[in-house]
Amino acid sequence: MQIKIFFDYLKFEKRFSPHTIVAYQKDIAQFSDFLATQYDTNSLSKISHQHIRSWIIYLLDTGLTSASINRKIASLKALYQFYLKREHIKVNPMAKVIGPKKGKRLPVYVHKDELEALFNKIEFGEDYEGKRDRLILEILYQTGMRRAELLELKVEDISIKRNEIRVLGKRMKERIIPINTALVKQVKTFLADRNQYLNNIVDKDYLLLTSSGKKMYPKLVYRVVRKYLSIVSTVEQKGPHTLRHSFATHLSENGADLNAIKTLLGHSNLAATQIYTNNTIQRLKEVYTQSHPKAKSK
Repeated sequence: MQIKIFFDYLKFEKRFSPHTIVAYQKDIAQFSDFLATQYDTNSLSKISHQHIRSWIIYLLDTGLTSASINRKIASLKALYQFYLKREHIKVNPMAKVIGPKKGKRLPVYVHKDELEALFNKIEFGEDYEGKRDRLILEILYQTGMRRAELLELKVEDISIKRNEIRVLGKRMKERIIPINTALVKQVKTFLADRNQYLNNIVDKDYLLLTSSGKKMYPKLVYRVVRKYLSIVSTVEQKGPHTLRHSFATHLSENGADLNAIKTLLGHSNLAATQIYTNNTIQRLKEVYTQSHPKAKSK
């Protein structure tokens, strides 16, 4: 069976990029080589799902990641769907093939002692930007809100009397997050200072503004968070979402109810929140390995 017609189809009809086509070519060539070596055949049209499953097992044994294997499976799926459509085959061998599950990556978070160092030992400066940047970090870590939610936070969303913040999350879903008295005072002081430092406040309804008095934008928040987390932590990811992960992980480590964490984060289902318990278990394993005299016994 001419494989060239498949790649012509990808190029001229599906209009796949040259990079994608090269990837498909490599994947299918690897599978063809496997068939030749293991089964003494190079006929892609005369194989069963068992041949493909054995290839997947072989790839797993080589240490290839689930993501890479699933990409190769996607290449074969496209090929056999094409052959089935053109009636080159009567049965699609991919119909009974299921790829390996991707392992969930644990959320990256900053340790409590590193955040304590950030808020207690780092100088932010007494100018407007210094006070604003500190408030950005305080709010993100103390509430676990998303960057987009922070950008939309308005002065009226913060209740000084009730010590809480109203957040408008995904799909316009509203939630209330409690905050401590110290953060309330910090917000009050910031607003007073903001009126003194900024001559022309354009977007006065929003809590956090640029130095020109305009509503903050996503990249600026990211730069602020990355700048300060880089001082105290060596984690690879140093964006606003890392503080959200830190908020949830530290709550879980301290025994907070999972449903309460779910509500605070604004998750729509509990499954999205459960991953933070895995972080806690992983941390416990690290502590055990480092501290228990029997942990390294053989």
